[in-house]
Amino acid sequence: MSPSEGTSFGSGTPKPVRIDGRRLRSERTRQLIIEAYLALIRENPSTPMPTAQEIAARAGYSVRSVFERFPDLHTLRVAAADYGLAHAAALAPARDVDGDRATRIRSQVETRAGTCERGVALWRALTYNFDENDALTVRIKVARERTIDRMRLMYGRELSVLTDLEQRNLLIALEAMTDIESWARMRDTYGLSYAESCAVWIRAIDRMLPSTPPDTNSGTG
Repeated sequence: MSPSEGTSFGSGTPKPVRIDGRRLRSERTRQLIIEAYLALIRENPSTPMPTAQEIAARAGYSVRSVFERFPDLHTLRVAAADYGLAHAAALAPARDVDGDRATRIRSQVETRAGTCERGVALWRALTYNFDENDALTVRIKVARERTIDRMRLMYGRELSVLTDLEQRNLLIALEAMTDIESWARMRDTYGLSYAESCAVWIRAIDRMLPSTPPDTNSGTG
């Protein structure tokens, strides 16, 4: 039997996917340039915008390679913001959502603290000398909204006793209190340890949240 007699390839059979090696290499180069930029701003927080020469040298490419992937350094900064947001989301899944009050507060604070500890350098680079109407504003807004969404999830029981307006105002206050600059002030300005800084947030959040209503699903009655 010939291959044509024993095998039927209908018109719906997908063709093998061709891997574009040049495109993969270009994407890899782009990622390494972003990672080089992030490494530089972490190492030199007082210099939120490294030069193209510094970024290229750190990534192991030429300055031309940097500008082939990014038309300017501002575009690189926006790309780094997207990379950082995706990385933060991957490293910070919601935990202990169904735990008791103390467990949920501690879990949310520890998750938030980890994000702040890793992301303070990028945050300062994003908020350094940017126009209120540029693309970075959108990324900053997304980061803040994600924090509010996480707290809405973690503290849903406590928020349920408030009106919509009260919930909104409390979440805004909690987000402001636990922003990255707040974390940086505790760690850098006041010299608190990681654990001490978490404890400050835990106590403050516990005091700001309303009393936890009884669990109607506990089965007691």
